[in-house]
Amino acid sequence: MTNRVPLSILDLSPVSEGLGRKQALDDSVRLAQLAEEKGYLRYWMAEHHGSEMFMSSATALLLARAAEHTSTIRLGAGGVMLPNHAPLMVAEYYGTLATIYGDRFDLGLGRAPGTDPVTASALRRGNAELNDFAADVTALSHYLAPNPMEHPGLSGAEVAALGMTARPEMLRSRVRAIPGEGTRVPLWMLGSSLGGAQVAASLGLPYSFASHFAPKFLRNAALTYRANFDENAPTAQVEKPLVMAGVNVLVAPTREEANLLFTSFRKWKLLLSRGSNHPLSKPDSSLVEDVPIEKTDATNMVGTPDEVAERMDRFVAENSIDELIVTTYAWDPELRRRSYALLADAWN
Repeated sequence: MTNRVPLSILDLSPVSEGLGRKQALDDSVRLAQLAEEKGYLRYWMAEHHGSEMFMSSATALLLARAAEHTSTIRLGAGGVMLPNHAPLMVAEYYGTLATIYGDRFDLGLGRAPGTDPVTASALRRGNAELNDFAADVTALSHYLAPNPMEHPGLSGAEVAALGMTARPEMLRSRVRAIPGEGTRVPLWMLGSSLGGAQVAASLGLPYSFASHFAPKFLRNAALTYRANFDENAPTAQVEKPLVMAGVNVLVAPTREEANLLFTSFRKWKLLLSRGSNHPLSKPDSSLVEDVPIEKTDATNMVGTPDEVAERMDRFVAENSIDELIVTTYAWDPELRRRSYALLADAWN
């Protein structure tokens, strides 16, 4: 099939039982390299905290490591959970990445905590109300824009570094993100409900929907986003609505093997629903389910490369999707990478 939409990868650095946390982080580097080799458009990492399963808590650090081991693929946060961070620091972190590695970064922004309530209270510097979130996104956009002032005044940093004092009138009155300002790191709005769609539309930003775990809300969120999109917003970064959707996939040479490998993720979800959070376990044949590929949704497209690619085609057509971002869980990191490789070959 020709003219398929661009395909990207979402990675959370999942830990496999018996393999350890460092291997999970090392495997993420290998996955970023594979993504570049196989022609994926973007490699994104999602921020999560306090998880036994996901190691992607310090996304900026992990993306810097990925940048050191790749050269062309776009890298990004999918995303930074903005209520956990001051917009200025986010601009400095990602502005630093853009200053070092150039225009290769995307900055996806979400308003969920990415963790449990107890950890969220330890992280959070503010609340996640829509108005406050929109204000933070606007501030972040301003920090990444060029500085219009020719003579912005002194920064307290230079004065303090030299042990000097300065008269108040000598100090600048406008906060600047350095590095950061002028890098114009592209912003994306993330969401799994109507709230993110409304903010993305009002700010004129591209929108990435988490249909890999909340598919039933995709249609309404996309319709809301497209109907209210404001291309004239001061923060607008695209001329027309742009919707990316997430899909959870697992591809193997045979349907039987794919179904077996998918049981690791199925078991993890089952245990999580019972209040237990553990790394991915080895495949369990007693948990195999052979769901007809045409009846799968964005949370479990499992099968051969051609089967999954054709099902993704229908998903794109049914929801008018502009880009797809896929995530895969398999206990064996090598088989996880194989799944991504097989899918890329079938898709391209």
